[in-house]
Amino acid sequence: MEKDNYTDDEIKEILSLKKVAVIGMSQHQNKAAHYVPKYLSENNYEILPINPSANEILGKKCFESISHIKEKIDIVDVFRPSEKVLPFVKEAILKNPKVIWLQEGIHNEEAEELARKAGIKIVFNRCMLAEHQRLCK
Repeated sequence: MEKDNYTDDEIKEILSLKKVAVIGMSQHQNKAAHYVPKYLSENNYEILPINPSANEILGKKCFESISHIKEKIDIVDVFRPSEKVLPFVKEAILKNPKVIWLQEGIHNEEAEELARKAGIKIVFNRCMLAEHQRLCK
């Protein structure tokens, strides 16, 4: 699976943004959708969990959807299967984040094109944890 064309410097710049809404954040410790945002939280990122089936994850209030978040968001980090990403990306675009990040293994050309057309950077098929460890440690 291909990934975006951002340089390491561009990814470092993206990783300097600190307010991250996590679509599909999991309560299960062994899932990437849990341990990646946990790692980010432990590395000075403000995590806003989005999970309609949980009230709280990692001591943070969960939101039913991204539209329920009132504050400005820097990055929307998406943990959903590639074929289910489009509606989440459409909703995220309405919040006008600086970046939409599709985690490793996630790629949806239609969603990516919509984000680009809206002037939002779109990172895909990359793990925020792995990129942070590679470029920021």
